[in-house]
Amino acid sequence: MGRIVIAYSGGLDTSVAVPWLAERYGAEIVAVTMDLGQGAELEEVRDRALASGAIRAHVLDVREEFARDFVLRALKADALYEDRYPLATALARPLIAQKLIEIAEIEQATAVAHGCSGKGNDQVRLEVTARALNSSIRIIAPAREWGMSRAEEIEYARQRNVPVPATVESPYSTDFNLWGRAVDCGALEDPWHEPPEDIYTLTKSPRECPDEPAYVEVSFERGVPTAINGVAMPMLDLIASLGTIAGANGVGRIDLIENRLVGIKSREVYEAPAAVVLHAAHEELQRLVTTADLDRLCRDISQKYADLVYNGLWFTPTREAMDAFVDTVQERVTGVIRLKLFKGDCRIVGRKSPFGLYDQSLATHDAGDMFDHAATAGFIKIWGLPVESTAKKAPKKRKSLVVSR
Repeated sequence: MGRIVIAYSGGLDTSVAVPWLAERYGAEIVAVTMDLGQGAELEEVRDRALASGAIRAHVLDVREEFARDFVLRALKADALYEDRYPLATALARPLIAQKLIEIAEIEQATAVAHGCSGKGNDQVRLEVTARALNSSIRIIAPAREWGMSRAEEIEYARQRNVPVPATVESPYSTDFNLWGRAVDCGALEDPWHEPPEDIYTLTKSPRECPDEPAYVEVSFERGVPTAINGVAMPMLDLIASLGTIAGANGVGRIDLIENRLVGIKSREVYEAPAAVVLHAAHEELQRLVTTADLDRLCRDISQKYADLVYNGLWFTPTREAMDAFVDTVQERVTGVIRLKLFKGDCRIVGRKSPFGLYDQSLATHDAGDMFDHAATAGFIKIWGLPVESTAKKAPKKRKSLVVSR
């Protein structure tokens, strides 16, 4: 086959996949690892890829690109899958596939590979994106093909002197980047049981949180978060700082029965402290500056945008068209939202914007009320005219006959 480029995480599956691909296809293997803000020691991952048999191992820092071109677009669209999941894992997959194709072209590879199983969503996202960017590339999914159990994978690696992570298996499957952390499997597969406290790493238990609430002010310019409590900072720093504040106050835990793309329901637990706060703030600010009909249209677009991202359809004309709509709306989404974070609760307590449509002189019931109360009688008459006309022309209902016995 020549050469295969694999998306390499450094875990057991991808470490075993390197020699498996080389043996199965008689190919040279090039590993690609991406820094998405997961905080791992990626140089160690690179060394592991080379020790597993890869001829080269690329490590790419794509944090800025991920935040700017993927996370921010989803935030502007208020895209939350099934109204709760901020799409951290789903947003990363099109970027991973894009870089995989780019490296494959540089390396003159004829195929790309990934370590996804046949039950998850990521295989769909990676493969659909890869084909959208290079329809002629061959895609190989070793974990779908080899049929090995985890114990068999470990033995396969031992026989070939492949260095793999500790062989004591964690009961959980996790994925982590700068926008959030996903956890499933293990005890979480029973939807009746409360998630054990040891699965959380980004958020404190409410019982361990401060007894006083934390107030946070998030500033936006045209839909882009630009400052926390008046301190301007780049997107990456803002996400990190807000995540620390929210996590320390227990905010960002999501426990969801999720409809997977492959047709099954799964129990997923997410930690996304910065994402939860930023989504709440952005949605509230956008609601403040948009009319009722536009706000409802934005809600519809939000749901469709989230479904599109979740289903792996990032590189499509549909997403580009929705982005154009979203960017038009963002022209007015400038202002500050004040949030109260307390023992896991995130609540909006203040909002202001130069484009806000709230007018206190019209809304107040106190002195200074400028609302024209006299105009409402005519409004009600015209508004209710179709109802009144319909009622006058309604057919008479027949009385039911009761037969006495």
